[in-house]
Amino acid sequence: MGNKGAYEKGKSKLLNDKSICDENKELFKEFFIWEEEKLKRINGLASIDESSYKTLYGYVNRFRNVNKWFNNKPWKKLTLNDIRQVYRDLEDGKIKNRKGKRFEDRRSYYNKVFRSKPFKLAGKQEEVKKALEFFTDRRKKEVRFVNEENFKKIVSVSSKPQHLALFWLAWDIGENINSLLKLTKNNFKKQFNRQTKESEYLVYLSQDKLKRSRQSRSEPTLYKQTVRYLDIALDKLNDNDLLFLFGYRQAVKIFDSAVKKSGAKCEPNNDKPSWKDLRSGMACHLFSKGWHSDDINLRLGHTISSRELDVYLNYMAQNRKRAKKIMYNNNLEDLKNDLEEARQREKLLMNRLERQGKDVEKQGMKLRKMEKYLKDMNDFNNVANNLLKDVNLQKSLLQNMIENGYGKQLLKLAGK
Repeated sequence: MGNKGAYEKGKSKLLNDKSICDENKELFKEFFIWEEEKLKRINGLASIDESSYKTLYGYVNRFRNVNKWFNNKPWKKLTLNDIRQVYRDLEDGKIKNRKGKRFEDRRSYYNKVFRSKPFKLAGKQEEVKKALEFFTDRRKKEVRFVNEENFKKIVSVSSKPQHLALFWLAWDIGENINSLLKLTKNNFKKQFNRQTKESEYLVYLSQDKLKRSRQSRSEPTLYKQTVRYLDIALDKLNDNDLLFLFGYRQAVKIFDSAVKKSGAKCEPNNDKPSWKDLRSGMACHLFSKGWHSDDINLRLGHTISSRELDVYLNYMAQNRKRAKKIMYNNNLEDLKNDLEEARQREKLLMNRLERQGKDVEKQGMKLRKMEKYLKDMNDFNNVANNLLKDVNLQKSLLQNMIENGYGKQLLKLAGK
């Protein structure tokens, strides 16, 4: 049953409930007529869509609860004290939900019922204003998310391809579980990314499948695992076939079972995770990987100016990390410049030493040639000295022979 069926069935049951006074049932009927017209006109619709029916169905349960809190008293007859007492009981935790705990969704009751059209139709806006004078819609948003380590724990205990495809799609794209369960095969287009050199899916998120506050968009998948399990899940499906063959209740059971088996927890208080915590976990993971908040806002379907992420940025000190990183990068750049200057000086020194080495080598060659020359000259001198000694010896012998009267005989020998 879709949102339309749930609303029509719930509204009929509410307006025909004999335990509710006729005055209040008439007021509820008047409100639903007004709200249906409003949702069509402000959203430019010719007929009410699924998102609008979901909004309308939310009022069915709210009206039942508020009627119970006022003990079925006609809203047009409520006094300031009646409204103030219910407000105090909600804030003090005296009015509890089905689990016996304090109502967590008090603000939606204050904004959508007490301070809005239903109590205006009852003519009680002034009483509401006085009763809720201390109510403020400003609140500190709670930080809770599943980090990468705990997400991997969750998928590690899952085995069915369809379940794994849903887990990875929720972590990868970051859209809420209700929107993901509405996706059909024609919302996915497989393509090849030239930058990463890998296959990816482009996921088309049309407005009819999203919350009213989200923007329609198309997002590329980031992880190989998402592509792997989408390949399996999309195989043999027709274009308009739903990707997932189960609804929200079954998806919650699948998630809770995986959490219980894996022991996964939320940061920072070790709370039990939910599907919603994968969305915030995806955003925090992208922060840690250096994504800019504007890019993450767009991936989440928010506007760039959205402040939804500020509480997570503050918790993770991401802006301070980025500032520190800039300072670190500046210091690193200075070190790189100093290193480059040192390398240039070293290069100049090496060139100079190389030139000097070549000069020394040339001088060495000259010295070796000179040494050889000197050695040759030394050998020549030795030969010349020996010859000179022989000449001097012969000259001495001749001189002695002449002095001893053998001159004539020598002249005769020389003449021959």
